[in-house]
Amino acid sequence: MAEVMEASVSDRKEEGAAANQGEDGPKLKRASLKRKSEVKTKKQKRVRLSRSHQPDYTVHQGEDMLLVISNASSQYIGSGWTPRKKGSRKRKTDVRDRWGQTLPEEVLVNIFQMVVVQDGAVPFLCRVGRVCRLWNAAASSPVLWRRVTVGHCWVDPGKIRLPNTERKIQDTVTWLAQNRFSQLRDFSLCHWKKNADFMIEAVSRFCPQLRSLRLSYCKSVTAKAFRCLGLHSRCLQSIDLQQSEFQVEGLLEFLENHGKQIRQILFTHGLKNDRVLAAVSRGCCPDLELLEVNKRLDSKDGELPVCMQQLQMACPKLKTFRMLNVRPLHKMMRNGAASSTGSGFPLLEELCIATTAYSYMTDRDLREVLFGSTKLRVLDLRGCSRITPSALAALPCPELECLFWGQYSSQFRSSSMMSGLTLLTQKWGPTLQQLDIANQPFTEEDLELAMSYLTQTSEAETLRFLNLSGTRITPPALRSVVRQMTALNYLNLSSCRYLPRGLKKIYRSQEEICELLDKLEGLPEQHHLILQSF
Repeated sequence: MAEVMEASVSDRKEEGAAANQGEDGPKLKRASLKRKSEVKTKKQKRVRLSRSHQPDYTVHQGEDMLLVISNASSQYIGSGWTPRKKGSRKRKTDVRDRWGQTLPEEVLVNIFQMVVVQDGAVPFLCRVGRVCRLWNAAASSPVLWRRVTVGHCWVDPGKIRLPNTERKIQDTVTWLAQNRFSQLRDFSLCHWKKNADFMIEAVSRFCPQLRSLRLSYCKSVTAKAFRCLGLHSRCLQSIDLQQSEFQVEGLLEFLENHGKQIRQILFTHGLKNDRVLAAVSRGCCPDLELLEVNKRLDSKDGELPVCMQQLQMACPKLKTFRMLNVRPLHKMMRNGAASSTGSGFPLLEELCIATTAYSYMTDRDLREVLFGSTKLRVLDLRGCSRITPSALAALPCPELECLFWGQYSSQFRSSSMMSGLTLLTQKWGPTLQQLDIANQPFTEEDLELAMSYLTQTSEAETLRFLNLSGTRITPPALRSVVRQMTALNYLNLSSCRYLPRGLKKIYRSQEEICELLDKLEGLPEQHHLILQSF
């Protein structure tokens, strides 16, 4: 009986153990096996990715805007080359693929210099500096960074730049100025609406050889930037502020204190900016050689009061004077001094008063400007319909090379017949290289006589550019010029009503002009008389 009870108890224990194994034991075992299988599957799916090194800078490029932004997280700041990661296999390369790593550094610098002259230092030098150590050393040569143009990165309209990006921009500017711009001479900044002051201050502090500063379509240029230029940029000679918004008071203060070192000034006409011309006329820049004033494309006001006598006395060394699309209003000096009392512009070589609208320039005004300019080489009077050939022939410049006198405004174009072109070709025929008389109402007889003087007085390789668009040039007169002037590579015959169809177009090469001569030779002698009858 006891044995039976023991057997039953043992059976119950075995059943209980079996029940426990059936409920808890196998479940725990299956769960552990399941977790192990999951771990195995996760390890199998996991792929080891090699983490690439972040570059020291990033180049953002748009249509015409560019900016190099540094990467502060990189541990190799200051070097454009990152070493190979430890443990990685070295790729076997052919000897022919390593030619760029075996060239002497001087040879690479010369190669880079040719590219920089054509395409600019940025972003080319930033990109080639990441090829290898040798290329980075060559691209870091200060000789390649003497002329730099920096544009802004392209940003979607309506997006606001984050403060972190602003900090990276300033870090990049500082790094470039300290490590690359030691021999910078010509610097251009384009499309900077923010941080323009910061860039100008960094360049002026770390670039002692800076000679030229150009700001194109920049904004928020304050007096602080001009003060920094006055303190550090002792070699600065050229300032170009065209199409930019700047604090005029800051520039005027700079010109009053440091205007003696300035040789070139370029700015855009405006209500406040015109004070710059007044400061120049007062004598702030006595050694000024180039003065250029243009107008905004969206601006309707183009009138600019100018006292030529005062400007001549203030800038006797002026060589280039340009007023583009600006109509100068001549003013007399308060003391009534005549223009003959001064020496005018004795060193002037180029005068441009071109406009697409109406011009107030008269023969008297032109005489007051150029009465002492015996070295004049380029004269651009496009749009000046009040100027007469006799006034041009009376100018004291015997060796004029370029005369642009075309009329391009149909609203103010003169319809009365005119003569006197013969006086100009007879005087400047030996030296004239470019002639533009588009839409000038010269008679066909005067044109034919002027072209004959031009072929007789000038050599075959002198005239290279001729614009006769809209004139009454005839085939015989044109034939003599094309036959004699063998160096002519541009000829505009559009809208010439006295020429037959098929010839009224623009010829832009000597080959096309030779084909034109063949066609002119094949025309009958009386063909132009038939065209004149119509």
